[in-house]
Amino acid sequence: MVPKLTKAKAIDAIKKYHRAANYIAAAQIYLQNNVLLNKQLSHKDIKPRLLGHWGTSPGINFVYANLQRLIKETNQSMLFVLGPGHGFPALQANLFMEGSLEKFYKKAKKTKAGLQYITSQFSWPYGFPSHSNPGAPGVILEGGELGYALATSYGAILDNPNLIVTCLVGDGEAETGPTATAWHCNKFIDPKTNGAVLPILHLNGYKISGPTIYGRMSNSELKNLFKGYGYLPIIVDEKEDNKMYSSMYNAINLAYKTITKIQNDARNKKSKKQKNKPKFPMIILRSKKGWTGIKELHHKKIEGNCLSHQVVGKKAKTDDYELEKIEKWFKSYKFEELFSEKTGFCKEIKSITPKEKYCMGLNHHAYAAKIKQKLKLPNIKNLTEDSSIPGTIGSSSMRRAGAYLEQLTKLNPDNFRLFSPDETYSNKLDAMFKSTKRAFVWPKKSWDTDIANSGKVIEMLSEHTLQGLTQGYILTGRHAILASYEAFIEIISSMADQYEKFIRVSREIPWRRGAASINYILTSSGWRQEHNGFSHQNPKFISGMLEKPGNIANVYFPPDGSSTLAVLEKCLKSTDKINVIVAGKTVEPRWLTLDMAKKELEQGFMQWDFLSDNNPDIIFAAVGDYLTKESIAAIQCLKIDFPNIKIRFINIMELTSIGIGQITDENHNKLRKNKLAKLFTKNKPVIFNYHGYPNDVNSLLIHHENPKRFHVHGYTEHGSTTTPFDMHVRNQTSRFHLCIEATNLLLKEKKISKKQAQKKIISFEQKLRDHKKYILKYGEDPEEIKFWKWEKV
Repeated sequence: MVPKLTKAKAIDAIKKYHRAANYIAAAQIYLQNNVLLNKQLSHKDIKPRLLGHWGTSPGINFVYANLQRLIKETNQSMLFVLGPGHGFPALQANLFMEGSLEKFYKKAKKTKAGLQYITSQFSWPYGFPSHSNPGAPGVILEGGELGYALATSYGAILDNPNLIVTCLVGDGEAETGPTATAWHCNKFIDPKTNGAVLPILHLNGYKISGPTIYGRMSNSELKNLFKGYGYLPIIVDEKEDNKMYSSMYNAINLAYKTITKIQNDARNKKSKKQKNKPKFPMIILRSKKGWTGIKELHHKKIEGNCLSHQVVGKKAKTDDYELEKIEKWFKSYKFEELFSEKTGFCKEIKSITPKEKYCMGLNHHAYAAKIKQKLKLPNIKNLTEDSSIPGTIGSSSMRRAGAYLEQLTKLNPDNFRLFSPDETYSNKLDAMFKSTKRAFVWPKKSWDTDIANSGKVIEMLSEHTLQGLTQGYILTGRHAILASYEAFIEIISSMADQYEKFIRVSREIPWRRGAASINYILTSSGWRQEHNGFSHQNPKFISGMLEKPGNIANVYFPPDGSSTLAVLEKCLKSTDKINVIVAGKTVEPRWLTLDMAKKELEQGFMQWDFLSDNNPDIIFAAVGDYLTKESIAAIQCLKIDFPNIKIRFINIMELTSIGIGQITDENHNKLRKNKLAKLFTKNKPVIFNYHGYPNDVNSLLIHHENPKRFHVHGYTEHGSTTTPFDMHVRNQTSRFHLCIEATNLLLKEKKISKKQAQKKIISFEQKLRDHKKYILKYGEDPEEIKFWKWEKV
């Protein structure tokens, strides 16, 4: 630590820092030349396209300057998460000033040339983007789609006891649903083992074209609201600029003092002061939108109004009046007093700029690939059940997964977490609670079970918050799984899309590449949500992942418990991917030994020899556990009815947007295509039984030879509260529907006679009618369905 500046000197330094950062933020939006205003500003100096957001930038710079002073005095490890990512001109200005940018962009030196570089390249083709992005040092959130900053920040401080994440939440962002729920994350933070989030609610009063809700609330209303959330609100709201600096200085000090006291009380073994409901601080900062910028333009109020949100003076490239206004504004900062071509920034700014080790843009927690530790993985051989006889009943994929996660948590107590809505028990993953508990630091009842302050499972009925926590945890070097009901994971589809963009860009940046993959478990699938009904039957998240171009999203459909274990192991070893594991929780047949499961997983698909004949007349392919079962039941029926017909069965465990199976490189891709072509043959009819929407698979089959011979069954949006088998009947994925289609195809191929076909189709159709009569009378599936067991014919 360095000697502490007096308050007066610190505030003077903060003011100068703020002026410099505001100038640089504005310059990035407008200037392509003349960055130091060494000569009169001309139209040639203005960029042809003015892109960026000014309105929020001064408030961001104000906060960053105050944090710099605190870090310089305390050497506190701190990350800065910017909620409104459109305020990137401000963030980049600060990264430039503290020297973080130069570490990754050699031209961004703290010189005139460096300043010219960042201003001319901001919002420029193949330059710096307009929003926060993975290419910016210290960034773990893009913030283009608003609402995710707070949850991501809380994810970052889990199991990072020495880290503080300052999260700036815009008042427009604060209106989003994800932010509203994320305020409750404080209920899961044990100060003994976790770091702290310092939320700063930045109220500049306006969105793009109108006022914000929070901006029009009174201070007492805001204080009561955030007290209710469980925070200690500290308000910074001054009419005079000078008082703003003093008030914010005091607020930052109070917040830091409060955080350290809460943590020290919790971590001091002799202390009895730790409370059930620790009141962590948050700051409510009111500032003018477009603060320090143009006050008025064309007789319209700009500073303190929504008109400063984006670009002020959009015609400065051609309009003399607007150019004059821009120049006057820029000169008001007196940047020449703050920056010298020879010596860089003035001594006051340097006095509050942290040493390189402590710069927020260089905080090592933001570089997941560099600090990530490999997981210690359980030996899955010890967790498998006997599958030597295919079709043995008695395995639940999620029970196997729960046993795996129990051991994984035991082996990695500070490096792995499970995030889930209130579903760990429901999804049969509760074996985890033998080695950990659910985190909760608010009051507990004597009858509450599996709840503790420092549990490694976080349950909250907000998928958005869970996604944010997962992202923050992974992007600070750890590993996680997010488990959910299949239908309700779709709630976060857009958020997952945004994270996919972050991963995609990160893969192209050497110092970003290598973070752990994000892993989703989708269970309680629609095929077995017959008791909850139509609202619980939705596989759309899978479709969205399969639309992602390139080999970035992998969707796995393990057909049984052994394959679920193999898939989990593979996903947790992977990096820079989105892995989606789709598996049921009910007790189902065991089909594969562990060795067979691993073999299939290597290529993503496999012919099951115990179900297959050479030189097939017809081919069955199945994707998903329940669909595999129905396909095998159909094959069994056909083998009884048409003993001379030859059938091949292919199980598919992995899909990507590129196609069926695992793809690692171009050579592997060629081998995969050749293998698939051989299995599917050139002209034999293929019946596909697929877990999700048929179009997912149809789009993958276009490039196969003679694609019209593929007949895809899947979920067609027919459901209700009914019986498990009736879900298959309604969507025509049942064994009887498959048999009817197979019979028609075999007739078309002249493998059976018309008389044979008609007789069997009548029989299968009668079985469907009988089934409906039975369930209408008894309310459950008949025993021949419920207790069906595969036997080799």
